[in-house]
Amino acid sequence: MDVHLSARNEQLRISGEPANVSRAAAVIAELQRYLRHHSHVDRDQLVAIVRRTESEIAHDPNAAGPDDQGALDVTARGNLIHAKTEGQKRYLHSITQNDLVFCEGPAGTGKTFLAVAMAVSLLRRSVIRRSVLVRPAVEAGEKLGFLPGGIEEKVNPYLRPLLDALSDMMTFEQIRRYMANDIIEVAPLAYMRGRTLNEAVVILDEAQNTTPSQMLMFLTRLGERSKMIVTGDPSQVDLEKGQDSGLTDAHRTLKGIKGIAFVQLDKTDIVRHRLVQNIVQAYADRNAKSEPTS
Repeated sequence: MDVHLSARNEQLRISGEPANVSRAAAVIAELQRYLRHHSHVDRDQLVAIVRRTESEIAHDPNAAGPDDQGALDVTARGNLIHAKTEGQKRYLHSITQNDLVFCEGPAGTGKTFLAVAMAVSLLRRSVIRRSVLVRPAVEAGEKLGFLPGGIEEKVNPYLRPLLDALSDMMTFEQIRRYMANDIIEVAPLAYMRGRTLNEAVVILDEAQNTTPSQMLMFLTRLGERSKMIVTGDPSQVDLEKGQDSGLTDAHRTLKGIKGIAFVQLDKTDIVRHRLVQNIVQAYADRNAKSEPTS
């Protein structure tokens, strides 16, 4: 498969061209499934698994989606990306089975990272032609006008988290080439107006900071053979006081429509530093105490 494998400290690293890495990761994921039910794998079985996996990818690109354990055929820093909690596993399978998925949850639950990983997986397997990563440029207690530079320099910091997630899965040169060829686009929400996005995975991050009209504008960009993933944390709204969040409004308005899934992650799905879970819980407890009782 023209990839380099190195195993160290119970971690397997795969390096090579993105398409080859993706193929090899799919084979390894299939091997892991096989070994859950068998004590070992011999050479003939290995060859059979390689051939079957390659055939499935060729005839059904979706066959290499997340397996039963939530493993993807994408690597981050050489490690296979997989769901680490039941909530994350449910999230990945919802993306596979639906064209529009809303995921709500606190910081550190992998909402954005897993969405980007799914987009990269679908892109490398040619299920889609491009990936569009979008964020609203909403001021979190700071005024854009006071930041130095032109509009691009003012907006870029808002898009940095999406680029950070991408850089874990692709080299800088790969990202630069994909962006230059318009295969990957990272843009503020305002740039979506008037567009129709076909054969694409479109991710809207920090969706709690959209207004209902902005959310409607974004959702109606969905084109043929495309998927949309909308992520956000309703407890982190930076809109002006009294302004409705488009994420909350969409949940109320669209719930129950076939083909749209809503996934709720909570503090048990947090996979960042252990203190993040404690911090989220402490603030939730503080807010619960401050709410007036009826």
